Amino acid sequence: MTRGSLDAAARLASLRRTGLGAAPDEMFDRFAAMVRMVLKVPVALVSLVTDDRQIFPGACGLGEPWQQARETPLSHSFCQHVVLTEEPLIVVDARADERVRGNLAIDDLDVVGYAGMPLTDADGLVLGSLCAIDHEPRDWTAAELALLADLAAACADSLRARITADRAARQEARAEAAFQRTRLLLRASTVLAEADTLEKVIEAVRELATGALDPAYVGVSLLDDRARVAGHSLRLLPPAVADRWALYPADALTPSALAARSGRPVLLPDLAAVAAATPDALGTFEEMGWQSVAAVPLAGPDGPVGALAFAWKAPNALDDEELGIVTALAGFVLQAISRSRLLDDRRTAAAVMQKALLSALPRHDHLRLAARYAPAQHEDHVGGDWYDAISLGDERLVLIIGDVSGHSITAAATMSQYRSMLRTLVIDRHEPPSAVLRRLEHTSRTAGITSLATVLLAYLDPAPAGGHTLTWANAGHPAPIALLPDGAVEALGGHDPLIGAARRVSRRNQTRELPPGSVLLLHTDGLVESRGATYDEGVGAVRELLARHRSAGADELADVLLRHAGAAAREDDVALLVVATPAG
Repeated sequence: MTRGSLDAAARLASLRRTGLGAAPDEMFDRFAAMVRMVLKVPVALVSLVTDDRQIFPGACGLGEPWQQARETPLSHSFCQHVVLTEEPLIVVDARADERVRGNLAIDDLDVVGYAGMPLTDADGLVLGSLCAIDHEPRDWTAAELALLADLAAACADSLRARITADRAARQEARAEAAFQRTRLLLRASTVLAEADTLEKVIEAVRELATGALDPAYVGVSLLDDRARVAGHSLRLLPPAVADRWALYPADALTPSALAARSGRPVLLPDLAAVAAATPDALGTFEEMGWQSVAAVPLAGPDGPVGALAFAWKAPNALDDEELGIVTALAGFVLQAISRSRLLDDRRTAAAVMQKALLSALPRHDHLRLAARYAPAQHEDHVGGDWYDAISLGDERLVLIIGDVSGHSITAAATMSQYRSMLRTLVIDRHEPPSAVLRRLEHTSRTAGITSLATVLLAYLDPAPAGGHTLTWANAGHPAPIALLPDGAVEALGGHDPLIGAARRVSRRNQTRELPPGSVLLLHTDGLVESRGATYDEGVGAVRELLARHRSAGADELADVLLRHAGAAAREDDVALLVVATPAG
């Protein structure tokens, strides 16, 4: 049922007060980039709908000419439905959805999966939407939609702050003060929206308050599940004070506990008020030289979460506008904390999932094996790298290392499929590595797996004359490296296209005799790639490292290599497999 109106005068006036048009805006581009990153979608938009078009002050991943033009006619607008219904619009497959299947954006902008959340002004008028767009059908999860709604709330707050700034600018007598406070909120909406850990949230609040409210202390306290208050911003306090307030009962008479418990601001303008209302905190105030405090609740949808507190070393009574700023800041802090907790849950789940997918190495009478894995140094902590080793009988050892494109839980799940299929194919038939990789490609394509992957499959067999024979096929993976007994280091080059890159690829087997006492290294590209060096330089550094530690055992060598990889800021996972053959 239609409730809103595109040409309503009040709504259009509110849009004008934002000052936004068909041009990029740094803040809203950041919101779009954040949606694209967190929801893993190719396109994200901050879309505002006028009476005859939609404009994109925030856009990330949009194709041309739209990314440059920053506007489309309503014939290409999904967001108008959000304005008209005043509700989120969630579309799994636009081509089959009666609400939008005739929209020209399906073909022109490649919009198939769509999720848009309303952006409202202070009066509840829907100005547009914060939307995530996929080029394929997308079954949006409840967690994804909740996160998008959370980001939309922060984005709407930024729009409201712009509207507030416009109104404030009309009041000449208070223009400068209002401008500075609005800048604080605008900056808070951006800075806190980008804070992805609790520690970053606290640091951002401390930085935002400095110079604007000028408190001596900024405190973030959260309630735990046992009715206790935990202080999370104690790092700059003396150790004795920090220990005192690290964890205490929620019924204590402190500003933060009282604000969290009552759900109302606690404003104590001088030390006498602190003594009367929160006597449990008086000793700390006297010790630190604080004389006034303002604590506002962090109230979540299911009840109190904690409190945000500011303390000053002089009496300080907040006026209504200052209290409004502090309360709005608390809202940004609550949203940021909620996001950080959700991302932390995702990181934890991803790490556990990745660890479970990595194989335990088989025991072998003569060969010594060691493997290591380290996640990339960014928030997901999970990717598509894997290693594997399988003993076939008493003699043959199968070695596998691979990397699925992408860096996400989806990449890890696809990696698990490739890994399981490859294990089955290797055990099922005694075929050359090239034949197994051809069957892997056929099987994965039949199963609907389209992600690209690099894979190296190798067989290590005892040689009749001593030493071992390495037979391998390489689907686009970094070359294995052999450390020979005389200290020479050799890259075993030659490879064929990636798995999934093309149909009916001709794949080759390659063979190398390894003398007794050789060491074989299989690795993913994270070991040799870093921001500060080229790929060839990275390979050269690893070869020098192998030569320098040629007398090390397999485990020691694996540790040395992983420490080397950890010395650089990694943008990719590192997986490596070391096999040491016995000396003659």
